[in-house]
Amino acid sequence: MVNTDTHTGASFSLKNRLLRVVWGVVYFVFFRFSPRPLHAWRSFLLRCFGAKVGKGVHVYPGVIIWAPWNLILHDHCGIASGVNLYSQGLITVGKKAVISQGSYICTGTHDYTKHGFPLYTMPITIGDNAWVAADAFIHPGVTIHEGCVIGARSVVTKDMPAWSVCAGFPCKVLKDRVLVD
Repeated sequence: MVNTDTHTGASFSLKNRLLRVVWGVVYFVFFRFSPRPLHAWRSFLLRCFGAKVGKGVHVYPGVIIWAPWNLILHDHCGIASGVNLYSQGLITVGKKAVISQGSYICTGTHDYTKHGFPLYTMPITIGDNAWVAADAFIHPGVTIHEGCVIGARSVVTKDMPAWSVCAGFPCKVLKDRVLVD
């Protein structure tokens, strides 16, 4: 961050803010209103702005992305319309992971114990084969481990273990996730 006092100035550099303006124009003109099936087109646009995007990624046009250069989207993951990727810090989404509509993935927060409420960011990782169901909120610094399912409308404030089903406010483990064929 370039400023530790959010009352007196911006937390991010001028370069960062200008790049976000350019991204905002590209997002509005070319990304947001692109036809739903054009996942490859949206992946291309994200790559143009520094995102690392794997093969077969499905990012829908209604996804809100703060800074694409802070995204790593692994092969065959899906991000539904209405998801907010508030990527002030790094967001990593694993292979075949799904983030459902209305979820909010938030990497930034403020330190309320200090004058000026300085902004700080912590990365979020969503593991391979994980599913974040509709309207979940993922706090900064959280890891959703491989195969974990986060229930709809959950508020995740700490790491969730692999191959578990978790839900609630605050989110907690409910049971193991067992796959059946």
